[in-house]
Amino acid sequence: MTAPTTVRGTEKPADAPGASAPASTAGTANTVRTVKDAAFDVLRLHGLTTLFSNPGSTEVSVLTDLPSDLEFVLSLHEGSVVGTATGWALARDEPALVLLHTTAGLGNAVGALATARVNRAPLVVLVGQQDRRHLAQQPFLAGRLEGLAGDYPVRVETPPRAQDVPGAIGRAVHAAREARGPALVLVPMDDWAQPAEDLPVAAPEVVRRSATADPRAVAEVADRLAEAASPVLVVGSGADHADTWAALTTLAERLDCPVWQEPFGARAGFPQDHRLFAGHLPADRPRLRDVLAPHDLVLCVGGPFLRQYPYKSGKLTDAQVVVVTDDPAEAHHSPVQLAVVAPLPDFCDRLARRTPPREPRSAVPVRLDRRLAYREGPLNPAHVLTALAGRLPADTVVVEESPSSRPDLHALLPARAPLGFLSAAMGGLGFALPAAVGVRMARPHRPVVAVVGDGSSLYQIQALWTAVQYHVGAVFIVLANGRYAVMDKLAEQHGGKPPWPAFEQISVAGLAESLGCPTQRISTYDELCAALDALCPELTERTEPLVLEVTVSTDGDFQP
Repeated sequence: MTAPTTVRGTEKPADAPGASAPASTAGTANTVRTVKDAAFDVLRLHGLTTLFSNPGSTEVSVLTDLPSDLEFVLSLHEGSVVGTATGWALARDEPALVLLHTTAGLGNAVGALATARVNRAPLVVLVGQQDRRHLAQQPFLAGRLEGLAGDYPVRVETPPRAQDVPGAIGRAVHAAREARGPALVLVPMDDWAQPAEDLPVAAPEVVRRSATADPRAVAEVADRLAEAASPVLVVGSGADHADTWAALTTLAERLDCPVWQEPFGARAGFPQDHRLFAGHLPADRPRLRDVLAPHDLVLCVGGPFLRQYPYKSGKLTDAQVVVVTDDPAEAHHSPVQLAVVAPLPDFCDRLARRTPPREPRSAVPVRLDRRLAYREGPLNPAHVLTALAGRLPADTVVVEESPSSRPDLHALLPARAPLGFLSAAMGGLGFALPAAVGVRMARPHRPVVAVVGDGSSLYQIQALWTAVQYHVGAVFIVLANGRYAVMDKLAEQHGGKPPWPAFEQISVAGLAESLGCPTQRISTYDELCAALDALCPELTERTEPLVLEVTVSTDGDFQP
């Protein structure tokens, strides 16, 4: 018999926004209990008492006179709404609640919903719709919502009756948790005021699933490791959990093998300051084959095998490959000899305990030292990251969205604690600023620093207003080179000249100040060191955001 684990919502941390004692909105003898009342009780049941939104007219009826135990968090664009909720959900490992406005709101949010799906962030998304009573006539603001977000949602449901809305919300909560993505409920605006049924909600209050791995699957993977002469571990974003980190550390030390991070990993799957951590795998076949050539078995944990970017012909590796993941979709599209779908913390712990220690066999690849000592001249991104690396607390959450500087960031700011690194798994811009806000809201006493290119920051600069309004002490370091540096480099690699102009006249600090956010402009190394010396010791206790706009050159060695 396996031990079950609950996937029902847990109570909020006492220091998180929206945390308070549950309070029912059930009708009294003088009032009628409405669908809105019943829906709020379902949300309370699952701990969804913080609502992220940019409201529209189709949502006014559910938002007016919001009960005191429900907290509304306003963002100024739907991309920021979903991005902030994504950061919140990932930091708490629990669903976040989003409310979007019919076609316009859902349409604006589609890119962020796609990112949430690939980042495996559980979101419950309520989408407003026109009044049910005249939808057949397609009135103004009526939306064709069912397929608008494509197949990125893990569930989309339009309740057939107003009275079915609470059950649909309950089902969306469980779908978001189980499938690790956004689950949508499309709600006509008149449904909220309809009388609720005095019947049980058509969704389970609690869903339980096994938290333990199949011993036979553990034994099969252990046997393959035992037979391998030179195994290697590759960790993915799904392994970013304290228990999984601990188990994989034990496993790697017993195998005495290198550990690589998956290409384009959105989270760290292993302590990146550990002696066995070898670095981040390249994202094209020729370089990947070279890295994996010494090994006869590749064990990938918490990710697919293996995400690529530019197409190159040939195999990924000649080694035997085993994938262990808790995501069936990752398993199904991995070209491997064995895929195991299992809860990772328990599976990795059992596998580590079953693996006997080996004699040291081979050296771990030497990582390139990217530390760049400043001498004179313009600041390089590596100067900034080197200065930051020596000052950040070990538990800092680094949220990255600076594509041309990402190799330097990986090398200089290793993730030293779970959730130590966070990025957009989809690669789309506009994630880092709102996600950093959401992470800090969910974990108000953990340092959060976003490292963002100036081009990236412009996609969701509005998120800074939310950080100001809700006293979110995240720090945003903007590497400002006045251009899309990564696109310029890609154009150079293709042997052409880019047709797009630079945008050196844009001041990110000026935009931030217009949104009420404190800023500092930095152009020299002395200014940088002084600012970081003052800032880093008080990252944990900050209650207001700060933007450091650092002027940097476009030097770098970006490789896709």
